[in-house]
Amino acid sequence: MCALRAYIRHRDNLIRYRSAHIQHMHKALQLMNVQLTNVLSDITGRTGMRIIRDIVAGTRDPVKLAQHRDPRCHSSQTEIAKALTGNYRAEHLFALQQALELYDFYNHQIRLCDAEIEQKYTAFKPVVDVAAKPLPLAKKKQRRSGNAPEFDLRSYLYQITGVDLTQIDGLDALGVQKIITETGVDMNCWPTVKHFTSWLTLAPHNDISGGKILKSRTLKSKNRAAQAFRMAAQSVSRSDSALGAFYRRMRAKHGGPKAITATAHKIARIFYHLLKYKEEYHDPGQVYYEQKYRERVIRNLKRRAKDMGMDLVPQLQSVS
Repeated sequence: MCALRAYIRHRDNLIRYRSAHIQHMHKALQLMNVQLTNVLSDITGRTGMRIIRDIVAGTRDPVKLAQHRDPRCHSSQTEIAKALTGNYRAEHLFALQQALELYDFYNHQIRLCDAEIEQKYTAFKPVVDVAAKPLPLAKKKQRRSGNAPEFDLRSYLYQITGVDLTQIDGLDALGVQKIITETGVDMNCWPTVKHFTSWLTLAPHNDISGGKILKSRTLKSKNRAAQAFRMAAQSVSRSDSALGAFYRRMRAKHGGPKAITATAHKIARIFYHLLKYKEEYHDPGQVYYEQKYRERVIRNLKRRAKDMGMDLVPQLQSVS
């Protein structure tokens, strides 16, 4: 696992280096007044790369360049052609060409790194019989990430962990890979889930003096696994899952940063439980979560009312 961790960290560095050259392509296009970013959400997609490669090859006609539009692109050919009407100066074209070459170079390096990573996965002994217990269907069809490897990463993760951790809302195969290469697949290293979340620095740290808690906060950390859990928490912010409902309730109560930490902490607890006991995750859904939360609030109110010698009576709905 240590060798795999080193490859994954190196791959993350390659992706970061590549992203700098994507920004350089953005800058060169802007200097030429080619507003490609106004009509394309991602210039490294099929449409964007075809257009950029044709510009570097010498094509300047906006109408001809716009013909590279992919059928799935939301912008029309006319809109794309208008955005491609710019001033193609030689110095900016040279910068665009070099940025494109460096972008292609790092793509090649990432593919080589992926080949090494796949070999490392094949060396692991599967902990689950895929024939007897096949990989569950993906929770929902997701758009393939531009950073995803070309091999079936989700299947390899399932074989070495024995459970499909991508069923947890917010976690995709890349996120799970980043976590398990930092934590390993043996959760017995942490006696309880509290030890695990404390190691991740997602649990509150209390400053205590004289038996009194002076300050409670989460410590700052560069833990890569914790960063992956925080990214997962951000991705569920708008989902209709139970975790999404929990995030929105925490955000309304404590604000965005604390809501991310609280949701990342909850996802980490689920992750620990599934990986340790090899159980499947079933999302109860937003409606179930809100119903259980309402029941919990009412139960607490009844207890407080009883302590004060009162009764909590539901309000009768008026019939019009």
